[in-house]
Amino acid sequence: MTELRARPEAAEYPSFYAGYVASVPDGDITDVLQTASTDLNASLASIPEASGAHAYAEGKWTVRTVIGHMIDAERIFSYRLLRIARGDATPLPGFEENGFALTAESDSRSVAELAGEMAAVRASTLALLASLPDAAWARSGTVNNAHVSVRALAYITTGHALHHLNVLRERYGVARA
Repeated sequence: MTELRARPEAAEYPSFYAGYVASVPDGDITDVLQTASTDLNASLASIPEASGAHAYAEGKWTVRTVIGHMIDAERIFSYRLLRIARGDATPLPGFEENGFALTAESDSRSVAELAGEMAAVRASTLALLASLPDAAWARSGTVNNAHVSVRALAYITTGHALHHLNVLRERYGVARA
């Protein structure tokens, strides 16, 4: 494994993301993300449509909304990664996840459609990471007024999806595929 794709140091990302980064298994992040993708895709594809509207508590997101959030977040994290990897020094904004979840209207879509879109987004993320030259992995930039590196964004992307897949399993009863 190249050091460029190894776990980032804490100084490479905001402390808010520490849990996501820590949850990612050791190894080359491109390999880890590929392995995680198989589990993610199979797990989401196995969710019965009847479970899509389930929320584990009053005021919590439904299964469909969680999947929609995972899709939006992965796209945003990948976009940030792309901009910084390409050497763009423009500070990038944050995003308000609840506003995105509300306007995405994921509950009007089928679980199967959302699972398919998540698989497509993940395939795009994997292709992006595979395309990065070594120099890109060492770059860093500013997101939401905080310093973050390309490799940290790869770990954050992976850890975020792992976090929400675990939430779907533990609080929504989604089975392991």
